[in-house]
Amino acid sequence: MITGNTALIAHIGFPTHSFKAPMIYNPWFEKAGIDTVVVPMGCRTEHFPALLKSVFSLTNIAGALITMPHKVTAAGLLDEVSPTARIAGACNAVRRAADGRLVGDMFDGEGFVRGILRKGCKLKDARALVVGAGGVGSAIAASLAAAGVGAIGLFDLNAQSADTLAGRLRMHYPALEATTGSKDPAGCDLVVNCTPLGMNEGDPLPVDVSRIAPATFVGEVVMKKETTAFLAAAIARGCRVQVGTDMLFEQIPAYLEFFGLPVATPELLRSLARIRY
Repeated sequence: MITGNTALIAHIGFPTHSFKAPMIYNPWFEKAGIDTVVVPMGCRTEHFPALLKSVFSLTNIAGALITMPHKVTAAGLLDEVSPTARIAGACNAVRRAADGRLVGDMFDGEGFVRGILRKGCKLKDARALVVGAGGVGSAIAASLAAAGVGAIGLFDLNAQSADTLAGRLRMHYPALEATTGSKDPAGCDLVVNCTPLGMNEGDPLPVDVSRIAPATFVGEVVMKKETTAFLAAAIARGCRVQVGTDMLFEQIPAYLEFFGLPVATPELLRSLARIRY
């Protein structure tokens, strides 16, 4: 029940049809008696800066979840961002501080890494390929570097995005081997799709799956369906995989803490979620 006392968390992105967060947060809020609701807000790129400012003029705003395609833009609109968000060059959570400043952080990478570690993926000195150097790809690359991978290959259709991310990674992790320009998954221990490919039926696969070894761990960020075409092809190769929503469940406890709300475990969130595809 939404009342005059309900606090809002704006979930801003475009398009909204693949949003899963409202179906995870809101059942938890209902179960815990927390008078807060996550509301999806579809916003095209050209309107995002104005919308973000307007949303935080609301007196009952508890925060904002930022998703594609606004994560990179958001990082440049705030008064303060976390070190993780600076390395990633992107932000997916915003709150208003007591003094009115807008503060941002980035939890995609943390959620992704927590999930694959739970599944037994070994990251120390591993070779990773991250396809897509936008907001989510940058965050995952930053968290993989922090987790101790030995090498990261970065690929993006916008070569400058991949090169810029590689430069930031080398600055903060001088021992890391960061390369760009290739999306060949051969020889990699971990391959992650951080592009929107898979959001729509008929999308090409992000990499040549025939080049992925069965021992490679494969991760996905697309949440349009639980098992995307990319993951299905990887499973057919014998690979262990992580679905897109796993990253979401793992990072939500960090989001809740950031927004100053009661925290739930990923297991509890899963048990309550009402996800539809």
